[in-house]
Amino acid sequence: MRKNILLGALAFLAMPVAAWEGHVSVETPQTQMILHAKDGQDLRMAYYGAKAATFSELQTAGDDFDFPALPAFGTVDMVQLPALQVQHANGDLNLELKVDEYSCADNGNAVVHTFLLSDKLQPVSVRLFYKAYKQIDVIETWTEITNGEKRAITLKRFDSGHLTLRQGDVWLTHLHGDWAAEANVVDEPLTLGCKVIRNTDGARNAHLDAPEVMFSLDGKPQENQGRTIGAALCWSGNYELRVNTLLNKQHHFYAGIDPQSSEYVLDPKQSFATPHLALVYSEQGIGGVSRIFHRWARTCGMLHRGMNTGDILLNSWEGLYFDINEERMLQMMDDISKFGGELFVMDDGWFGNKYQRNNDSSTLGDWVVDKKKLPGGIKALVDAARQKNIKFGIWIEPEAVNTKSELFEKHPEWVLQTKGRELKLGRGGTQLVLDMTNPEVQDFAFKIVDDLLTQYPEIAYIKWDANASIQNVGSLYLPMEKQSNLYVDYHLGLLKVLQRIREKYPNVVIQDCASGGGRANYGLLPYFDEFWTSDNTDALQRVFIQWGTSLFFPANAMACHINHCPYWNTGGRVIPIKFRCDVAMSGRLGIELQPKDMTDEERQQCTTCFKDYKELREVVQTGNLYRLVNPYNRKGVASLMYVDDAQQQGALFVYKTDNYYNQPLPRIRLAGLNPDKTYTITEKNVRVWKEPCSLSGKQFTGRFLMEVGIEVPLWEDYASRIFAIK
Repeated sequence: MRKNILLGALAFLAMPVAAWEGHVSVETPQTQMILHAKDGQDLRMAYYGAKAATFSELQTAGDDFDFPALPAFGTVDMVQLPALQVQHANGDLNLELKVDEYSCADNGNAVVHTFLLSDKLQPVSVRLFYKAYKQIDVIETWTEITNGEKRAITLKRFDSGHLTLRQGDVWLTHLHGDWAAEANVVDEPLTLGCKVIRNTDGARNAHLDAPEVMFSLDGKPQENQGRTIGAALCWSGNYELRVNTLLNKQHHFYAGIDPQSSEYVLDPKQSFATPHLALVYSEQGIGGVSRIFHRWARTCGMLHRGMNTGDILLNSWEGLYFDINEERMLQMMDDISKFGGELFVMDDGWFGNKYQRNNDSSTLGDWVVDKKKLPGGIKALVDAARQKNIKFGIWIEPEAVNTKSELFEKHPEWVLQTKGRELKLGRGGTQLVLDMTNPEVQDFAFKIVDDLLTQYPEIAYIKWDANASIQNVGSLYLPMEKQSNLYVDYHLGLLKVLQRIREKYPNVVIQDCASGGGRANYGLLPYFDEFWTSDNTDALQRVFIQWGTSLFFPANAMACHINHCPYWNTGGRVIPIKFRCDVAMSGRLGIELQPKDMTDEERQQCTTCFKDYKELREVVQTGNLYRLVNPYNRKGVASLMYVDDAQQQGALFVYKTDNYYNQPLPRIRLAGLNPDKTYTITEKNVRVWKEPCSLSGKQFTGRFLMEVGIEVPLWEDYASRIFAIK
């Protein structure tokens, strides 16, 4: 598992020093980045794109596209923004970097290129890394800053990377949203000036904007064609992405930790490593970039689950909320088992001794079983799950506490706060965030998981939630001169806890939940198997949320659940069970309702859904995604499909998102198939009491399916179809 963690005094493996000829090509199978430097000068980037150039060809062509790889304050004019700024111990704000040394090392699946740069005056050095994967077109870049001075220095800006793009008809694609409305896709042309995308929640960074973007270099984004660059900052805290577009024909892209209130005080002889910035280049449009990100996540350790698939589960939250007791838990386990499900997860409301957890205003931090609700304890539940041949999972929120709790009464100093200032309270009017910079709090958070899995080793799944932003910006643990380290050190502490958990419990499945999709990022996914995509499980809105999320994240990372109806989150909207099942089947399938309240039709449809999903699960969760008809284009239909590497089988999803009389619907043209193979398409999860549509069982060549396409019968409101392709 990849350990992408920032560390003071970070130790690096010795790398062989390579012959430095003044330039190097950092290469993946299909892409390259050309970097160069003259004696006594900074590192420059001359090219990033398809593997089609040499440094000498660029020089021969008279290419003047030549900019600092890591612009530093004091060496670039103030029109071109700096990516790095340091205040030295004597107050000097300048940093003049020159290349001292170049080395490269083969670590098995990638080649790591390292440039050692040093300031011309002060003993401050910067290692700039480029990690090029051998089997996939991803280059990661990051920096390590070392303080060689006798006193502390202050890092005022510390971006992970910088990329220069030529001006033209360049479009930016990014994700914007809110709680229960995450991952809305925004496409916009880059215009003159500075475009900033940032998040300052403190604890979660993907609700409003997301730390991933794409650049379409050939005009408005196209799904499967056009030169496209993707970038993902692998960080879980506050971030800032900037695009500075100048009159001199360049776009400058910067990505890194947000420096607002986060100037980092670095002691002598300490080093600070920035998060990794993953860069992807594809000539197959945004779909090509997506597929590269998905493969990188599943095969290069960026998703703990890797190529494994997730179980079909029932989560108790939307079915019961806090109204948990042993009888209801056993009943829900019995129901999910009868449906053919594989896992039951007991959500919030199971814990508390002095204070009972009946709403969100108390008891967080008191992780002991409420024996009034669960007289048999967790043991009775894991025993029952075993008897029903399903697995058992449980919900926790280790980073938070309520003021009404035994933990807060015992350790009020463990919460984030500034001495003398009134506490700002969050969810339920009592919730606070624990100080993860404090090693004692880190030990406490680890112990929550360790105690559960030591006492009940049969627990197979943990839902790790984070329902509060950082409102009290202060730490009683950090010294006053390092209070600005808080936003960064909070996440370093969190990563230390997660590392300890994974070292001891590598096989337990852990879901990353943060009031929905608030932590869908590649900073945390190396320690989690999946994330909760959104607290909004309304199937129509999930079509859009899951579409946007899929731009960067693979299907086996996205938890997609069948909801109850009428649904409160969308004003009581009622959507047929067939449509709800079909939307949830396009990710890691689950169910989020009270089964005993279901109609006979809903029960039968879910049973069929679970059975058919097991046949499609592998290709859905680990196949190559092709988005076919974009719901944001408002053509009345959304469609996507997954295809395995061998192009032997796939799964096609079609959803009707609008319905009106005499509606022209687009013909669905498939993608990713072998044009010379013949495929049989078979409808799955057929609506209860209905026959498969006329297309089911028919054969077509891959060429016909991709170039001509099929008319999918979608007559009524919320019509949907799923087809297995073999």
